[in-house]
Amino acid sequence: MQRAGWNYPDQELRVSDADRDQALGELSQAFQAGRITADEFDQRSGRALGARTGKELAALLADLPVADDPATQAAALQRAHRVLGTRIAIGTSTAAAIVFAFAAIAAALSHGPSLQQRELAREIMTRQGLPVPPGFPPSPGFDWPGVIAPGAIAILLVVLIACLRVRLARASRP
Repeated sequence: MQRAGWNYPDQELRVSDADRDQALGELSQAFQAGRITADEFDQRSGRALGARTGKELAALLADLPVADDPATQAAALQRAHRVLGTRIAIGTSTAAAIVFAFAAIAAALSHGPSLQQRELAREIMTRQGLPVPPGFPPSPGFDWPGVIAPGAIAILLVVLIACLRVRLARASRP
């Protein structure tokens, strides 16, 4: 019988010590993964050591998943990559949301340049021979675009983070 890349003898053919050791290894992996209890491990290990045929070993392992099955390993690896990618996306989205939120707060608290700063900027541009465009520098007041744009982006990032957390919780289920 083929199990975890190991060829156990079919049905009534006798097993070797190596076959029994391989079965013990699989039982140990199942115990470490929490698939069987300590009592079950003790019972099955004793039966594996006393097994004489491939049929007896196969019966001990029949209800356990094959540990080295390439399809199982590939699915587990793909799941681990999705979880890692989701965690990275949550982290970067969180950092970006914080930056945009601080930009929105800074714009909301900023009153623009003072009258003295605006006059100084006009004077410097005039000395340099640069044309001074009308409305430069902007007059003090509330900077709606400077508050709303980064604030909206921060809110959208928070929504994205919530969706990613839901995806991560679903991916963590067995």
